[in-house]
This record gives sequence, structure tokens and C-alpha cells, in this order.
Amino acid sequence: MIIAVDAMGGDYAPANPVLGSIAAARDAGVHTILVGDEDAVRQELGKHDADGLPIEVVHASEVIRMDEPTLTALRSKRDSSIRVCTRLVREGKAHGIVTAGHTGAAMAITKIVVGSLPGVKRPALALTVPTPHGKPAVFLDVGANVTCRSSNLVQFAIMGNIFAEDILQIKRPRVGVLSNGEEATKGNELVRKTVALLERTSLNFIGPVEGRDLFNGQCDVIVTDGFTGNAVLKAAESIAELAFFVLRKELLSTWVTKVAALMMRRSFKRLKQKFDYTEYGGALLLGVKGVSIICHGRSNPQAIKNAILVAADFYDHRASERISDRISELYAQHIL
Repeated sequence: MIIAVDAMGGDYAPANPVLGSIAAARDAGVHTILVGDEDAVRQELGKHDADGLPIEVVHASEVIRMDEPTLTALRSKRDSSIRVCTRLVREGKAHGIVTAGHTGAAMAITKIVVGSLPGVKRPALALTVPTPHGKPAVFLDVGANVTCRSSNLVQFAIMGNIFAEDILQIKRPRVGVLSNGEEATKGNELVRKTVALLERTSLNFIGPVEGRDLFNGQCDVIVTDGFTGNAVLKAAESIAELAFFVLRKELLSTWVTKVAALMMRRSFKRLKQKFDYTEYGGALLLGVKGVSIICHGRSNPQAIKNAILVAADFYDHRASERISDRISELYAQHIL
């Protein structure tokens, strides 16, 4: 398997994409193609012992800046590093993409250049979120589709279910639809129609779930539209930042709490790791051909490495083919 890595994407490019690719190649033997300004990429590679590793370099003459409008990047930058990555997948020279670059441009270009899987109406952006029980939950869509139909949410459930089974190794994942209550009478029209369709599938569907179920481990796959998902995600990130800020402030307030903090530093380190975005690298754009992972712009080398490994694992499990097959079954059953 070969993963194309956007070497110019992110706040610390090309250094972090290069280091992440080296780590993935050295630790797991994953073949990567670093795409970007060839001189800059090779200069960065030269700083490290990368001889003999399965790493290639492909030149791309343009870079999409983080502040550029998506439409401008889509129309004018035909040789951007993100676009060259997607072309490599379309031409069969790579099996997946990892980028820490412009999220909107990465999603739009991947959908247009690589295309959706047969039967998939709209790809969805899926993210893993921490739970108290060790295994994370899959939350989608977190921003790819602002408005959705019930059939879209059913497809998201299929995608999230396969991701939970194959990558997170969860048997019979519990699938829920985000709502404002667990009762059948709650929820808007989109939620109620989605519930009715999911009850007809073979998924382990547990019904509508509330916002608290996103992090309490009572559900393994939570689906919603991209507008709601993105709003919930940003709110959760803000709450986590506030909690750590208040906790740090309180612990540093007196010498007694400072001593207690020193004694509990290992526990705090484990707590921080629970919320560490680097474990799974980034968000998966599910429903497109190949594999596409979009990392945070501040991703460190560990995040890039893990994104590459997840992309390779996703491809190795033939998860995209399984998604397409399961969705075809729903069409055959007249559920979609």
C-alpha cells in the first residue's frame, strides 16, 4: 500500500509531514509519497537518516494557504500539493491521502478528483472522540455536509459502523442518532425519519441518543448532519480547553495544591492523553474512493505518522469496498 502525504500542508510543513512519513516507514514499513516543493522536501529529508526507507518525492509547484477561500483554491491552483495527492490516488499510484492542510479544499478536491464510492451520495467527515472505557467512539459528520437528508445519515451510519469494526476493533458497534432526547417523540423531522430507516437495517441501532452519550461510552457510532456535528465538536473542544485552564489555575494557586499536582503528574499526563488528537491522526473523509485523512493544522510528527498508519490499516481492511457493498445492500432492500 502507498500513502500520498501532503508535505506542504499544516503549520509546520514540510518538517512535520516529513518526520511523520519517516516514522511510519521506519516503524511499520508503510510506503509514502511526499508531495510538495521537491527542493524543500528533499532538503528536509536530508536532515534525517532516511536512506533505504520506502519514501518517494513528487513535485507540486503550488501550495494552498490556510486563509484561501476553498473555491479559489479549487479553481486556480491545479498543481497544489493536495491536488497532486488526489491525482496520484485517481491514477492508482497511491491508495490514500494524508494532509494537514486546508480542510475545506482537501474535502472539495478529494470529492471532485478522486470521487465518491459507488452508491455514496455524500462523503462524511468522521472523528474519534474519547470515552471513559478505553475505546473511542466515532462521531460523524463533523463538517462535510451542512444540510442532510435521512438517507445521507443512514449512509453515515454504515460508514461509521465499518470504521468502528475495522479500525477500532469494536464488535457489533452500537449506533445512535444525535437528538435532543431518547424518546421517539423527540427530535426534528430529520432525526425521526433517520430513526425509522435505521430500524430497518441490520445495524446494532440503539435509537436516538443525547449529547451526553457522545463521550460517556454508551454509544460507539453517533451520526448527525455536518452543521450540528461541527457545532458540537467546537463546543466540546472549547469546554475541554476551559476545564484544563481552570484546573491548572487552581492547582497553581497555593503551595499545597502545587505539591499535590506534582504528586499527581502521571495521572494528569494520562488525562491529557485521553484528549490527545494525535492518537488517530485526524478525521477520515469516509465514502470516497481510496482513503483520505485530514489532520489538524498543528499536527506534530506523531499525529502525521498515526494518520498514515490508520490510512494504511483502512486500506488493508478493504473498508471502502465494504462500505460500498453494505450501501448496495440497502438499495437492494429498498431502504435507501
